[in-house]
Amino acid sequence: MSRLVAYLERIGADPQDDEDTSADKALLVLISVLILPVALLWATLYLAFGSPVGWVPLAYFAVLLASIVVFSRTRNFGTLLRVGQVAILLAPTLSMIPLGGFLDAGGVGLWGILAPLAALVFSDVRSAARWYLAYVVVFLGSGLAGELLGGVSPAIPQWFTSTMLALNVTVGGTIVFTLLAVFARQRRDAVAALRVEQAKAESLLLNILPRSIAERLKVETRTIADQFSSASILFADVADFTPLAEHLPPTEVVALLDHLFSHFDDLAERYELEKIKTIGDCYMVAAGVPSPRPDHARALARMALDMQAAMHSVDEIGQLGLELRVGINSGPVVAGVIGRKRFLYDLWGDAVNTASRMESHGTSGRIQITRATKELLADEFVCELRGMIPVKGKGEIEAWYLVGPRGITLQAETFEHSSN
Repeated sequence: MSRLVAYLERIGADPQDDEDTSADKALLVLISVLILPVALLWATLYLAFGSPVGWVPLAYFAVLLASIVVFSRTRNFGTLLRVGQVAILLAPTLSMIPLGGFLDAGGVGLWGILAPLAALVFSDVRSAARWYLAYVVVFLGSGLAGELLGGVSPAIPQWFTSTMLALNVTVGGTIVFTLLAVFARQRRDAVAALRVEQAKAESLLLNILPRSIAERLKVETRTIADQFSSASILFADVADFTPLAEHLPPTEVVALLDHLFSHFDDLAERYELEKIKTIGDCYMVAAGVPSPRPDHARALARMALDMQAAMHSVDEIGQLGLELRVGINSGPVVAGVIGRKRFLYDLWGDAVNTASRMESHGTSGRIQITRATKELLADEFVCELRGMIPVKGKGEIEAWYLVGPRGITLQAETFEHSSN
C-alpha cells in the first residue's frame, strides 16, 4: 500500500511545484483513483440487472481514467480538477432520471456533492459556493424529473435499491469524511506554521523595536513620535578602534564587536534600559524612553560603570585589551520610528547631540557627563569636576567624570589612605 501511494504521488508531479501544489496533486490523484473501482462496480451491478443506467458509470469510469492518464503527461492540475468535478457532478445526479427519482436511484445523486467539496479543498470558498449551487440545481432537477417521468425498464429490485442506498451513503460519506479530514489537517498545520512564523516575526521585531513601540506600530498607521521631558542618553565608543581594525581580518573585527556589544546588550537588559543602535564601533543606549522612569540617570550611570569595569575584568571582555570613551547627558528628547523599510526607534534633540559630544570630547577609559546628569545623580555617585571644555557647536560646557557609587568609592579611598 505504501508503494502504491508513493507511485500515485509521482503521477503528474513536477520538480518545479511547491510543497502545497505537490500535496494537492497527490491528494486529487489518490481520490480519483479510489473512485475508479467504485464507478466500475456501480456499472457492473446495474448492467448485471440489465439496466441501461449501467453505461453512465462506465462512461464516467472511462472519462476519469483518461483524465488521469492525460494528467500524468501534461501535469495540468487545473484540467484534472475541472474534468473530475464536471464528471462527478453530472454522472450520478443525471442517473436519477432513468432510475426513477430520489429513492429509486438509491441515493446515487449524493456523489455529486464531491464537486463542490473538491473546490473547497483545492480552490477557494467562492468557487466552492458556485459549484454547490450547481449541484443543488442538478440534484433537485434530476430527482424531480425522475419522479415525474418514472424509471426505465427493466426496473431494479427494491432490495438492491436499498442496498445501493446504504453503500452510496457509506462509501460516499467515507470519501467526504476523508476530504474534510485532510482539509482540517491542512488547516491545523497551516495555522501551526503561521503561529511559528508569527512568533519568529514577533521576536525579530522585538529585537529591533521596544515592545511598547512594536505593539503600537502593529495597530497604528500614523508616524510614531513622542516627547519625553527627561531622559538620559549614553554613547560609548571603542578608543583607537579604527587603526586596530585595519590590521585585523574582517571576520575578527565583526566577531570582536559582536562579543563586546552582546555584553553591553546583557547589561542594558539587566538595568531595563533601551538599546537604540550601534554606529560602527559606537554603542548608544537610553533610559527613560519609551517608558519614563524617575531614576533614568542613575540606571544609566550604573550601566556605564559596569561597561568600564568589564573592560578591565579578568574574563574574555577584559582580555580584549580595549578602552572605552563614554559620554552621558540628560534632558528632553523626541523619540519615534522613521522610515518604512529597515526602520528603527531613534532619538533626536539637543540632549542627544550633547551626549554624543560628551563621548567624542571625552577621555579614554573614563565616563564624562554633563552638569544636567550630575545633578540627577544626587549624592549616590562620586563625580569629579573636569571643568569647562570647548564643544563644537555648543561653546564652553561644564563637564564631569563619573567615578563610581559613593559608598564603594569612599570605602576605597579610606582603605588607600590608611594604607599610606
